[in-house]
Amino acid sequence: MKIEVFGVEQWMNEWETKCAYNVAETCVESITVKELLQMAGVTPEQMTQDLMSKKLTYGWIEGSAKVRELIAGLYQKQSAANVVTTHGCIGANMLIHETLVEPGDHVISVIPTYQQHYSIPESFGANIETLRLKPENGFLPDLNELRAMVKPDTKLICINNPNNPTGALMDEAMLREICDIARSVDAWLLCDEVYRGLTQSEEYSPSVADLYEKGISTGSMSKVFSLAGLRFGWIAAPKELIAAVLYHRDYNTISIGMLDEYFAELALGAKDKILERNRAIIRENLQILDDWVKTTPRVSYVKPKAGTTAFVHIDTKLTSHEFCERLVKEKGVMFTPGSALHTEGFVRIGYANNKEVLKKGLELTSEFLKEVP
Repeated sequence: MKIEVFGVEQWMNEWETKCAYNVAETCVESITVKELLQMAGVTPEQMTQDLMSKKLTYGWIEGSAKVRELIAGLYQKQSAANVVTTHGCIGANMLIHETLVEPGDHVISVIPTYQQHYSIPESFGANIETLRLKPENGFLPDLNELRAMVKPDTKLICINNPNNPTGALMDEAMLREICDIARSVDAWLLCDEVYRGLTQSEEYSPSVADLYEKGISTGSMSKVFSLAGLRFGWIAAPKELIAAVLYHRDYNTISIGMLDEYFAELALGAKDKILERNRAIIRENLQILDDWVKTTPRVSYVKPKAGTTAFVHIDTKLTSHEFCERLVKEKGVMFTPGSALHTEGFVRIGYANNKEVLKKGLELTSEFLKEVP
């Protein structure tokens, strides 16, 4: 099976261990085991007791009942039976695509987004149409364009809310319209919700799994919970789809690691404290980025409303790849080129990590902008 090179991941693999200032990171600053225990109200002694008695066999095949109940609690209408655990959100997305998509199927994906949502179905032989998100629309989908794209045989529509890389956030009214469009042709609607809840305001972020009878939500511990090292994700979807997913999952997962599940359960139990911490980080850090954009020549953006990334336009004669490669080599600052997301003229900035790294990275970028055409 041929598949297009994963632009973002190849870029990250090349540079994230070589840069001095990683401003491409998309997770909220990771938490330590010590911090997680404190937020979960578990002592190190209790954790040690819990872990020392565990036999490291296969875990629960579908995910333990307790952890699936906690995941279901992130939604309004889902139960444990609607949830299956996966190896990160990347594993969840892969399972959905390989379960649903057949050669010749019509699949629609927004772009820019996480590349899985168009390159994987394309590799399966699907007919892919992409809906370009435009800055003049706040990087929100043009629903008239979407209505014109859907066909009687459209199998799957893929969206991402909040959007990576732009930080655009679709509200409930827009999501319901998209659900209606999908319903009009009986299509599945996959929403990658890995950043769901990381908002700049206090508004609730609904899930398509709760809004549409064929809505699918994928999520993980990585972004919202700052625990990317667990490699723990999930699918929330109708029970009949979960049953179909399990047939495919048997071939590539079997179960999630027991230690991953233990710490994920602690994090889900402490979700309010973790979300409070992480919202404080993204809101403070976005202000730093916003001040920089407003005061730096040749730089502009649509200010993000959610998530951890911003898609920043750079007025330069360099391609985005040339700009980012020179920036990391000459200043040690790592952004992600827009070309890695099939969108030229932009760079993706991750603003949710260490505040001092963000400040220094932006300062050095200002210097760099004075040195390049």
